[in-house]
Amino acid sequence: MNYSLKQLRIFVAVARHQSFSRAGDAIGLSQSAVSHSMKELEAEMGVRLLDRTTREVVLTDAGQRLANRVEPLLDELHGMLLDTRSFGTQHNGRVRIASSQTISAQLMPQCIASGEREFPDIRILLRDQAQRLVLNSVRNAEVDFGIVIDPGISADLECEPILYEPFLLLCREDHLFAEQPSVSWAQLSGRPLVLQDYASGSRMLIDKALLQQGVETEIAQEIGHPATLFPMVEAGIGISVIPALALPLPQGSQLVVRPLTPEINRALMLVRRKNRSLSPAAQAIWQVVKQQATYLTQKRSLQGLL
Repeated sequence: MNYSLKQLRIFVAVARHQSFSRAGDAIGLSQSAVSHSMKELEAEMGVRLLDRTTREVVLTDAGQRLANRVEPLLDELHGMLLDTRSFGTQHNGRVRIASSQTISAQLMPQCIASGEREFPDIRILLRDQAQRLVLNSVRNAEVDFGIVIDPGISADLECEPILYEPFLLLCREDHLFAEQPSVSWAQLSGRPLVLQDYASGSRMLIDKALLQQGVETEIAQEIGHPATLFPMVEAGIGISVIPALALPLPQGSQLVVRPLTPEINRALMLVRRKNRSLSPAAQAIWQVVKQQATYLTQKRSLQGLL
């Protein structure tokens, strides 16, 4: 049978008011529209539901039986839809996020603090992982979304850039480069470099930049944890290329950073599974991360760090 929910609602209104005109007034339809809808419903069901007179509308036995069963079902359906709509606007529950170590250290504390202030009923859980594991966590639905360095084109992921930041030169304060206001990429040729390994989302971008700028690389050390870069460079093992998000430098260190020319940026991106909706809570925190990334960009710009 091809009947509509609208027809059943009109039928229930007629059963309650026993009048096409009063039913129409109650649900915002004309008397003729109500009458036409009831004729269609009876034709579809193959049974007479209403006896019509010039003064009133009376339910037949079949109509009464239908009204007794349909009315509570429609009330239950209405309540269920209201509950679903309410869930769609709720900002509570858990939101799971994965990000790499540098992002976790420099961006996520502010995001978590701001998110919990704005949405006290949302608990934010952070996974601190290498970029490859972050992407796996997103794909496997172990987290709601991730924050990564631009992973490139992916058929199963949806990415949104939130922050662009330049790569900087890191060296000791007594290094020749420390005397320059900026350093060209070409000047890195033949210099020993201390870089993060390929677990870092930045490493492939740095390799690409070095290749594009014609730099003949000499890799002195490849480091797994970003915090290890600073003491390695400070010990004189080599110089390094770091993203601006790695700042500030360790307090009391003998290290400096200088802009690299031409400026080459990396993009931080929010990433989630393609064609999968975020929960209202996760969508709210997604927006919080975007806001904090914008705030961080503005702050660093004012401080002259970008």
